[in-house]
Amino acid sequence: MGVGRPETDRPVRLSPAARPGPAPRRRWWPRPVDALVVAGYLALAVLLTTDQWRRPERLFHQAGDQMLFEWMLARAARAVTDGENPLHSAALNAPHGVNLMANTSVLGLGVPLTPVTVAFGSQAAFLVAVALSLAGTATAWYALLARRLVRSRAAAAVGGLVCGFAPGMVAQAGAHLHMAAQFLVPVILALVFRPATDRVRRDGVLLGLAVTYQVFLGEEVLVFLALATGVLAGAYALADRDTARRLAPVVARRLGLGALVAGVLLAYPLWVQFLGPGHYTGMPFHTRGYRLDLVSFTATARQTVGGDGHRAGLLSPNPTEQNSFFGPFLPLLALLVAVRLWRRPLVRALAACGLLFALLSLGATVVVGRHDTGLPGPYRLLAGVPLLDLVVPARFALVCVPVLGVLLALAVDRVPGGPGRGRALWAGAVAVALLPLVPTPIRTVPVPPVPAVVTGGDWRAYVPPGRTLVPVPPVTGAAVSPAMFWSARAGLAFDAPGGYFIGPRSAADPTARWGAPDRPTSVLLRRAAEAGQVPPVGDVERRQAVEDLRHWRAAALVQADSSPGDPVRATVDALVGPGRDVPGGHLWDVRALLGG
Repeated sequence: MGVGRPETDRPVRLSPAARPGPAPRRRWWPRPVDALVVAGYLALAVLLTTDQWRRPERLFHQAGDQMLFEWMLARAARAVTDGENPLHSAALNAPHGVNLMANTSVLGLGVPLTPVTVAFGSQAAFLVAVALSLAGTATAWYALLARRLVRSRAAAAVGGLVCGFAPGMVAQAGAHLHMAAQFLVPVILALVFRPATDRVRRDGVLLGLAVTYQVFLGEEVLVFLALATGVLAGAYALADRDTARRLAPVVARRLGLGALVAGVLLAYPLWVQFLGPGHYTGMPFHTRGYRLDLVSFTATARQTVGGDGHRAGLLSPNPTEQNSFFGPFLPLLALLVAVRLWRRPLVRALAACGLLFALLSLGATVVVGRHDTGLPGPYRLLAGVPLLDLVVPARFALVCVPVLGVLLALAVDRVPGGPGRGRALWAGAVAVALLPLVPTPIRTVPVPPVPAVVTGGDWRAYVPPGRTLVPVPPVTGAAVSPAMFWSARAGLAFDAPGGYFIGPRSAADPTARWGAPDRPTSVLLRRAAEAGQVPPVGDVERRQAVEDLRHWRAAALVQADSSPGDPVRATVDALVGPGRDVPGGHLWDVRALLGG
C-alpha cells in the first residue's frame, strides 16, 4: 500500500537480476503542510463547540449525557490529585457508590486532562475533550493515510476530515465522549496490519498498550474495531491470498503478544467491571430498539449545513445516533470509487466491511422510510452472542465512517495531475459529496444553573465529612441528574445520592438499571413536581422520609430557584420542617432531625 505499488496491491516481483539489494524503506516525516492540516482540524473542532464557549450557561443538546461526562472527568481528576481509586467512587449513589469500570468513565481522557479540570472546571475539560476527540481522530487517520495508503497530502487530509468529522462523529461528540474518542483506532490498525515482518515483539507490545488504553477510552469502540479488523482481514485474504499467506504468521504473533500484554494489564480492571462491587448484567434498555432506517444512509444529519432536523429525527432513534447520515452523494461516490478501483484488494475488503456493518446497523428487521418491512437483518445473528447482544445496532454504522474516508482518500489520490477535465470532474465530485455534510456548531440547550450555595462553597457549613448533600427533588434514575451536575461543577467536593449511571437493581439482583433504586421519598417528591401540587403527607410519610434520609446519610437538602409557593418545597416542609433561603436556592438542615 505504499507509493508506486500497483493497483492490485500485490508486491512487485523482481527477477534475480533485478534485485541489486534491499528495497529502500519508505519513510514518512512531518512537513509544514501537516501542521496546517492538523491546525485546520483543531480549528474546526473548536468551532463546533463555540456556542457553549460563548454561552457557558448552556449545555449540548443531550444535556444529561454532558452532565455524566463532566462528572466522569471531574472524578478522574480527583483520582489523580487525591490518589483515590479510579475504578470505583463513593461520591455518587450514596451509600453504595458507582462501579466506574462498568460505566463510561473515559479515564483515558480524564486523567491527562486533569490540569484543565483542576484549573478551569469540568465544563472546560469536557469541551476540550470534545475538540481533542474530533481533531485527534481526524489527525490520526490523516497520518495513517499519508504514511501507508496515499501519496497526496490533500487526499490524506480529505480522508482524515471525513473520518474525524462525519455527521455520526459530530452527533456522538455532543453527548458520548467514549464513542467520539477514536484517535487510537488507526494506531491499532497500523500496528496490526503493518506490512513489514520485522520488529514483531515491539509491535505486539505497542499493540497491547494501545488496546489497554482504548479500554479506558471506550470499550464499545474496541468491540467494533475488533469485529471490523476481523472482517477486513478476512476479506483482504480472499482478495489477495499470496499477501495474506505471507503476513498471516507475523500478524498472528503480533496479536498473540498484544493480547498477552493487554490481558495482564486489564485483568484487575475487568474483574472490577464484571465481578466487583456495583457490577451488573445486561443493559437497562432494549438495545434492539436503537436501529437505523435504510433511508438514513442517503439523508443529511441535523447538524450539517444541508440538514433537516425534523426528517433526521424521523429516521434515527435519537439525535445522538445519527451515525448513517452520509448525504445523497457520498455513498454514490464511494460506490463509483469501489467500482473504479475494484482491482485493489484493499478496496474490495473495505467495500465488504462497509456493506456488512451498514447492514448490521439496520437491526433485527429492516426499516425503510419508517416502515418495518419484516425482512430479517444480519444483526439477528449477533443478538444472542454474549457481549455483542449489548451493543446498540445503530452504532455499527460508525464503522462505515472510516471506510468511506479511506475510499474517498483513495479517490482523491487518483485525481489526474495537471489541468484538464478529469481533474475538474474528480474535484467537483468530491466537493458535491462533502458540501452537504459540512458540520455546524453543536446545538445547545439551556439548563437550570447550579445554586450559588453549591458553587460558592456555603454548603460546607451544613454538610460535615461522611454526610451527603441531597438535591431536591432527589433524582435516582433519570438521565438529567442534578446531583451529578452539581457534584461535577463543585469538583466532587461533596457526596450525593442517586446519579445517572448503570448499576444493579439491588445487592441480590445484578440486573442492570439506570441509576439507584427509587426510595419512597424520592417518588413522593417527584410526584409533587410532576403533578404541580402537594401530595398528602402524614406520619407514615414523615417516618419514611427520616428512614430515606438516613439511608442517604443526608445532612442537608437543597432546592435550586425555590419559591414559597413551589409544591416540592411545600412537600419537603411538610416532611422535615421549614428550611431557609440560601444563595441560589432553599436549604433544609436535617442533622438535628436525624440525630447528628
